[in-house]
Amino acid sequence: MIILADYREKNSLVCSELVSLGSNVEFQELKVGDFIIGEVVIERKTVSDFISSMLSKHLPTQLEEMKQYEKRLLIIEGIEEQELYNDEPGGINGNAIRGMLLSISLEAKCPMIFTKDYADTAKFLHLIKKRQEKSPKEISLNAKKKNLSFNEQKQFILESFPGVGPVKAKKLLEKFKTLKNIANADEPALMEILNAKTTYFKWLLDN
Repeated sequence: MIILADYREKNSLVCSELVSLGSNVEFQELKVGDFIIGEVVIERKTVSDFISSMLSKHLPTQLEEMKQYEKRLLIIEGIEEQELYNDEPGGINGNAIRGMLLSISLEAKCPMIFTKDYADTAKFLHLIKKRQEKSPKEISLNAKKKNLSFNEQKQFILESFPGVGPVKAKKLLEKFKTLKNIANADEPALMEILNAKTTYFKWLLDN
């Protein structure tokens, strides 16, 4: 399984560490998150990034966009290198940070992992990849009945892609009619149905 990373992560030590762990990393301009692994979208922030995105109010927007994925994760990196709660003069109030962490968990319903450094983050990402590889596909082709109509066969093929269930498969066929048209469609057109899963879907079609 390929780990899709946002192009802005290209020079990060996390990606270098992922490669050393044996993961295949491909860089793209991701609409949501910093990494996409199978059906999981991951937003990675250092402690300073986390604080900055709080102050700029960019973090709530990112969390809302991540809801397009059923499986999402926020990684806060560098928890041992930098103090998360800084009540010194000029620093952001510790309770404001605690309140944001509660909002992320209870309101945005986004799981969080705190890592000590880039190497620890890479190990978590590598483990997610291994777990995704072991996960069963949404629909097993072998488990379906053999006597499918032509349209059912096309729908069946689409449903085998991660994140494309029966509803989205039917909508794709209603809009594009044929598998060839779907394969040739551009991302904006697919985005209307697949939302944030479009990038990974297109990557699978093109490889």
